[in-house]
Amino acid sequence: MKIAIACDHAAYDFKEALIKRLELEGHEVTDHGCSGSESCDYPDFGIPAADAVSNGSADRALLICNNGIGMSILANKIKGVVAALVYSEETARMTRRHHNSNVLCLGAQQFSEAELNKFIDAWMAEEFEGGRHARRIGKATSLEENWK
Repeated sequence: MKIAIACDHAAYDFKEALIKRLELEGHEVTDHGCSGSESCDYPDFGIPAADAVSNGSADRALLICNNGIGMSILANKIKGVVAALVYSEETARMTRRHHNSNVLCLGAQQFSEAELNKFIDAWMAEEFEGGRHARRIGKATSLEENWK
């Protein structure tokens, strides 16, 4: 799978370890930054990673910051992106099954590395169920095209 990844300074160490793990698992990872633990602005890195999903150069993206909220807000402003901030393995599974999320947002300072990895594994393993969920998601995504 092609995965875009981005973080801010609060998640830099986790992102670096995650890239190595994902590549060992056979994924093609594109690192959109940041490149260190110095204070930075998460949109500078999150926007290009989410855009990679929007433009089709990545299948999915992982956006990681202190609490995941900012990354989630900005990613959902990009056409074609369905970003989800999760807080458990179950919410990670459900956002794929029911919401067809293509961007996972995580709070690196809110959970242990082991927990974050479990969330990612759960999210990566799931497929969209479609059916009634597709209808519901269609109503939400139509807002991108039809909002006043």
